[in-house]
Amino acid sequence: MKTTNTGSATYEGLGKSGKGHVSTGSGALAAQPYGFQTRFEDAKGTNPEELIAAAHASCFTMALSFKLAEAGHEDGSVVTSAKVTLEKDGDGFTVTGSALSTKGKVPGLDKAKFEELAQDAKANCPISKLLKADITLETTFEG
Repeated sequence: MKTTNTGSATYEGLGKSGKGHVSTGSGALAAQPYGFQTRFEDAKGTNPEELIAAAHASCFTMALSFKLAEAGHEDGSVVTSAKVTLEKDGDGFTVTGSALSTKGKVPGLDKAKFEELAQDAKANCPISKLLKADITLETTFEG
């Protein structure tokens, strides 16, 4: 199976004074504002790191959900957040990490197995494989 997804961005003006819009091919995001102010000054809109955080959290959560199902579980819930860190690197910036924090509730599963499956999902979800940053994982489990 192979899928291809699209996204697009525009930027009017240059540098700090420029402003842009980002969209997804599906239309889930349509012309969302982004720019220096949304990235570094908390202006309303989004930024690339926020989008990466959402992508990583959703990819990991889905991967863990599938791991849990493959282990024979039919019911439960997984909630994950991701914090993506952007740091100054010479004249530019580098994404240096993605910190995942996940909470699972799966009847009949023990904490050790949940953590094992979560680590597997962290290592093998496609977005984890894409990122060349330090990826950490914190788990919380309610049996």
